[in-house]
Amino acid sequence: MDRMNTAPDPAAARHRWLDDEEQRVWRAYLHATTLLEDHLDRQLQRDAGMPHIYYGLLVGLAEAPGRRLRMTELAMQSKITRSRLSHAVARLEKNGWVRRENCPSDKRGQFAILTDEGYEVLRRTAPGHVTAVRQALFERLSPEQQKALGEIMEIVAEGLQPDEAGADLPWLR
Repeated sequence: MDRMNTAPDPAAARHRWLDDEEQRVWRAYLHATTLLEDHLDRQLQRDAGMPHIYYGLLVGLAEAPGRRLRMTELAMQSKITRSRLSHAVARLEKNGWVRRENCPSDKRGQFAILTDEGYEVLRRTAPGHVTAVRQALFERLSPEQQKALGEIMEIVAEGLQPDEAGADLPWLR
């Protein structure tokens, strides 16, 4: 055991570990995002009986022309795998909030369509959700901090969405 502690670790030499400040920032980020997602999930479960991811799907459909999107577009917009989207849409269909239609120009493609009932659920749920987001995030930050957070998250997202073909992104899986 002592020998392992004193022998140089070739892998350690190749890796640049997080320094104390980076570790603090990383852990604060993980802590905050985990708590925020849980907070929003609980609010939506309480108010509408749905998880945050389902709410996001309904919003995406509500904002789409004709309240409809191809399933592949909805997966890309929601940043989830096609399998996870299919499962979520099946649950939303069961609730009567979404329906699927085959794509006439592509026999393998399908559209997800927000129903009137789904739109009504979203309309009733949105005010409470916006309040939860505002209280949990925006009211805790100054306008300058909000702007900085937006810029930082855009930079992070851009770095994780390479344009090159063959990228390993959730909606392509």
